[in-house]
Amino acid sequence: MKAFFDHEAAGGIVLVIAAVLGLVLMNSPASSLYEALLETHVPVGLAPFALDKSVLHWINDGLMAIFFFLVGLEIKRELVVGELSTVKQASLPAIAALGGMLVPALIYAAINWGDPVALRGWAIPAATDIAFAIGVLALLGDRIPTPLKIFLLALAIIDDLGAIVVIAVFYTASLSWIALALAALGIAALALINHRGVTAIWPYLLIGLFIWVCVMESGVHATLAGVATALAVPLTPAPGHTESTLERLELAIGPWVRFGVLPVFALANAGVPLAGTTAAHVVGAIPMGIILGLLIGKPVGIFAFSFAAIRAGLATKPDGATWPQIFGVAILGGIGFTMSLFIGMLAFTDVERAAEIRIGVLLGSLASAFAGYVFLSCVTPASAPPKPRP
Repeated sequence: MKAFFDHEAAGGIVLVIAAVLGLVLMNSPASSLYEALLETHVPVGLAPFALDKSVLHWINDGLMAIFFFLVGLEIKRELVVGELSTVKQASLPAIAALGGMLVPALIYAAINWGDPVALRGWAIPAATDIAFAIGVLALLGDRIPTPLKIFLLALAIIDDLGAIVVIAVFYTASLSWIALALAALGIAALALINHRGVTAIWPYLLIGLFIWVCVMESGVHATLAGVATALAVPLTPAPGHTESTLERLELAIGPWVRFGVLPVFALANAGVPLAGTTAAHVVGAIPMGIILGLLIGKPVGIFAFSFAAIRAGLATKPDGATWPQIFGVAILGGIGFTMSLFIGMLAFTDVERAAEIRIGVLLGSLASAFAGYVFLSCVTPASAPPKPRP
């Protein structure tokens, strides 16, 4: 059991199992119970300050804030001391991520151009799911050069950063300036304790909780509070510890996010009622925009921009990687899943379009995962078996 959970692919496998379970529950005799549970309201706090949200709302605004907090920690670590800490290191994944967001968005927009409401979903196929993509790549083991794995990880992290910016700019409802002002005070407090060299974890989490409540009431999506809090966490070790406060938090919450938060999100959001679903629901403009954006737009955008950057001398090719392998990794970039579902939930609230989004994201992501794995298996030689001892 420990070996399984320590494996790179474990998070992606659990994520897929949770999504399949959600799909099965929605199309089983337990569907009414499944929906009723997600719609159950759970008040938290004391009146008149209690927050009364449905279970689905708590998952998407509460648990996902923890996911975005972890993403923020990863982004800060990579920018300060990791694979994105220099212009040379960051240039290739940054340029590739730009292409991987731009081309799928253009494909989706071209297919849905005549429908201004459907165009709100242009960013859905522009995201990459880190856990799922890295999990599929990990199934190939040491056949994949380590620099290529790092390229995919950095690409997915920058992709998430782009998704965060898109959510903040394009998917924000009407604003409460008072709530935003209070959130800004919380962010200022985080900056102050960081400047003062505070390395204890609890002040950051406590102030982060305050910011989350303020952002939730402001109209900006609450998950962005997780990113804002993460960026203030210091990369300096606390007294008596060899790891920095940021690294300790990453290690502490990483498994909970991979095996708790993301599977629960998938379980709650992947349920699509298939009764009455016809081919028309799959080939509709919204699902086809998502499917083609993920399966074609992502690999074309990532590979074309990477090729151009390397040929122009703006970046260097990952050591030991071939062009076919880079294209295979670009195909895996089409696994949108968690982030695509999340953006789709923000873009549309009506039931009919929600089902189309889920169908498009699930089919596009699974097709990208299968195609990427098969393609990489074909273009990557198997590792030589170990020589027997004499």
